Amino acid sequence: MKTVCEAIRTGALDTAADLLRCEYPFAPDQVIKRTYGPQEAIRIFIRDGFIDRYTGERLVFPPVLRVISMALPIDFPYHPNWKTDVTHRAYWELSATVDHLIPVTHGGADDDSNWVTTSMARNSAKMNWTLEQLGWTLHPPGDFHIWDGLVGWFLDYVQVHPEFLANGSMRNWFKAARVEIGLRTRAL
Repeated sequence: MKTVCEAIRTGALDTAADLLRCEYPFAPDQVIKRTYGPQEAIRIFIRDGFIDRYTGERLVFPPVLRVISMALPIDFPYHPNWKTDVTHRAYWELSATVDHLIPVTHGGADDDSNWVTTSMARNSAKMNWTLEQLGWTLHPPGDFHIWDGLVGWFLDYVQVHPEFLANGSMRNWFKAARVEIGLRTRAL
């Protein structure tokens, strides 16, 4: 970069561009549409025991945080785009999300075999890097019977307080959780 900066300083922009293309070429990652929704996400969360596979920390079922925000909007604020200046940081630290263990841009599959549970903060930090590139390790999954990410609490609470299901996203998560929990119950 030093030689690129020197070329720019002297007004040799063509030389700077040539150096940059040679020393540090720009290769944008391909944008690929992801194929998972609430049903697939909760299946992965349960499989991983609501454990952040990159840190080993316990995570929370995403709509649980929304219920808290709806009940306590001043103390636990939320923004639909998770703007950091108006959304409680717990959303980034505790909300379970799905990440591609091997980034799709590196040839990773967009299916259960390559999906892991992590927090939004870790997902954002990882971006399109591999664990090896970051020096991270993959933690073992947790046990859903030990930590359920408060899914049970969510299902019980919204059955008593159905007004929370007026929100379409909450309703989708509720349906997905009921289906997945029902499948697990029948399998026992």
